[in-house]
Amino acid sequence: MGHRLLRLFGLAGLSAIALSSIPIAAGAASSTSQALCVAHHPTEYVWYTGGCTGHDEPEIDPLSNRPGSARDLTWTVVLPTDGTINVDAVGPTFWIGGTVTDPNSRYGQAFLELQFYPNSITTGCTAGGGYNVVFSPNTYTACSPVWEVSRKGGSESAAFNAMLTDSASGGPLMMHAGDTITDHQYVTPAADGMHITVTDLTTGHAGTIILNSKIDGPLMPAFDRQTLGNALSWGLVNDAPNSLVWEIGHTGDYTTPAGQFCLPGSTTKNPCYSYNVPTWLKFSPIQIKGVTFGDGSSAKSWAAVSDYGGRREVDQYCGAANYGTPFCTYPFYAFNRADNAFTYGGDYPGTSQDFGQWAQFQQQKNCTSPMGGFPQYCATVLT
Repeated sequence: MGHRLLRLFGLAGLSAIALSSIPIAAGAASSTSQALCVAHHPTEYVWYTGGCTGHDEPEIDPLSNRPGSARDLTWTVVLPTDGTINVDAVGPTFWIGGTVTDPNSRYGQAFLELQFYPNSITTGCTAGGGYNVVFSPNTYTACSPVWEVSRKGGSESAAFNAMLTDSASGGPLMMHAGDTITDHQYVTPAADGMHITVTDLTTGHAGTIILNSKIDGPLMPAFDRQTLGNALSWGLVNDAPNSLVWEIGHTGDYTTPAGQFCLPGSTTKNPCYSYNVPTWLKFSPIQIKGVTFGDGSSAKSWAAVSDYGGRREVDQYCGAANYGTPFCTYPFYAFNRADNAFTYGGDYPGTSQDFGQWAQFQQQKNCTSPMGGFPQYCATVLT
């Protein structure tokens, strides 16, 4: 799991803190198929199985106290576009997900991640929660791993995983950079598991996944209201049930080796671009246009939280005095007035508010797991 990996690799790359950014040319990637697995970052007593890794998951949460708001919500997002740097250079996936029920998981809870893979066509979503992709510039496809933790022993594995397929062709739903998509997560009277319908508003193509595990049965939303404190009890953060996350602290899907765990300050063969804000500014960002709920209302309040305490992690591996040097900065959420959307990464042109940049992520665990009783990072309300 994440903390065990930190103990193994905690000193990597610190001698190279002062090096300048090493560019990755857009389009410079291999088309070789690769098996990868990026799991959900759990608390200390949980460990990964099946060759999966996990690390840093800075998230943004839409908030609502309305009944049913955590059981029926629709995200509207504009997909990022490669620039002089490929989008996947800063991390292999971003995802939209939330806490679901699972009778075979600790505290009866599992966690969905609808993972979007930049510059990738998915050729398979594995039973262990992993994925196989081939390079395709400015193309996005997705898998839907649901992570569970054994009630005894603390191992994290996949309870479910499926490819997001195009309802018209049966192949992977292929979305493209700059497309506006919606991700509708909801339940039906059949109670056969959470439904996920992704619609590409630009092309009109769509696909649906139903979270119905062959072993664990229907995986339903664990909470009714999208409020802070309705948090995953085996997780590291005290947040709302549903969130959008960019999985950072990994190299891209097309480095050699691919999708490797990495830390702030690392400028070795595969530099850790996740923690270099200037790299994020070299491609067009994700635009989070908003979230609407089943009753027609929309999110007016938003919160952010990181499971490593944001800058706390950078200071740990770079040293506090080196914050702001290459590969020693923490990306952040901001509101872009020009695009009327939240972005992630840095202060892109048109940014009107960046919520204190790294300071939006609390650095101390001052909250408590709802059922686990251990410390968690609290979320910060942004708006």
